[in-house]
Amino acid sequence: MWDTAFSPDGRRLASASEDYTVKLWDTASGDEALTLRGHLRCVNSVTFSPDGTRLLCGADGMKIWETLPVAGR
Repeated sequence: MWDTAFSPDGRRLASASEDYTVKLWDTASGDEALTLRGHLRCVNSVTFSPDGTRLLCGADGMKIWETLPVAGR
């Protein structure tokens, strides 16, 4: 794991990984909520937009992912 970032509301944690993926974790349960695939290299940075609706990831250039709200909150 190269980097992590909490969503602005603290409900999700994003992790940038050496296996070319970004994972979103539910901070209340500790469960993996989503794995984002599509980078061609190690993902070395990750940050949420101020409103938490997007995730900016750095690897083979930058990718912006749409994020989903945590259900039931």
